Amino acid sequence: MVRVKRGNVARNRRKKILKFAKGYKGAHSRLFRTANGQVMKALVYSYVGRKQRKRDFKKLWVCRVNAAARQEGLTYSTLKYSLRKSSIGLNLKMLAQLSVLDKSTFSSILQEIKN
Repeated sequence: MVRVKRGNVARNRRKKILKFAKGYKGAHSRLFRTANGQVMKALVYSYVGRKQRKRDFKKLWVCRVNAAARQEGLTYSTLKYSLRKSSIGLNLKMLAQLSVLDKSTFSSILQEIKN
């Protein structure tokens, strides 16, 4: 049976991990074992962070729409119910943008709902 030399494969694998770990502090960017653990942890954090970003933006949009609706005498939940009932198809992000950037349009939408 012939011997398989895997020098290139192992070196390339380690180099790939160390390249990912560039900029980490101390041994975390230089030693393979610690760098590998740190890179795996960072990849988990980035996956979780992508989910959290969506969550955080939704919270922000709800706060903005709620604050703008309360100035007009409505709450967020009644606003959403009224929008659904009157079949106005604006999503939460667009409502939040309108409440911050274009208050006149937002208030006209609310007037349309109230009537």
